Amino acid sequence: MFNLNVVLFEPEIPQNTGNIVRTCAAVGARLHLIKPLGFSVRDRYLKRAGLDYWQMVEIEYYDNISEFINKNIGGNFIFITKKASQPYDKIDFSGNVFLVFGKETAGLPENILNEFWDRCYRIPMKSDARSLNISNAVAIVVYEALKQNGFSGLKLQESND
Repeated sequence: MFNLNVVLFEPEIPQNTGNIVRTCAAVGARLHLIKPLGFSVRDRYLKRAGLDYWQMVEIEYYDNISEFINKNIGGNFIFITKKASQPYDKIDFSGNVFLVFGKETAGLPENILNEFWDRCYRIPMKSDARSLNISNAVAIVVYEALKQNGFSGLKLQESND
């Protein structure tokens, strides 16, 4: 059974989180937010970026990474970082998948990367590029997970009704 979860570690920019809410709504993924957040969830920019998709997404909040891991024991944790050497298309997207993304300005902390190094993957890019926008990175990896699982539960084409 494939379940998709997107996890944001200490997100800082409301517009990015709003865009990620929209992606989660479009694909049926749950969103997990690990505090501290760099914004209020009532932020108008956050709501505007997510438009009317907020009610379509199950969102869970955690005080820290330890609480998140302890509440999701048995999950297939996958950490996305530019510091990894394995490309994201090599990920085993099976089971209860948790795609973990770091904060916009600093990524994931070294202690987390060290603990889960064998579960760290990257999105390949040119060496002189600092990073991708987090909402774009989430979309890239989410759709790879969906592709590898046959786009389970998604509408593949428009009907002519």
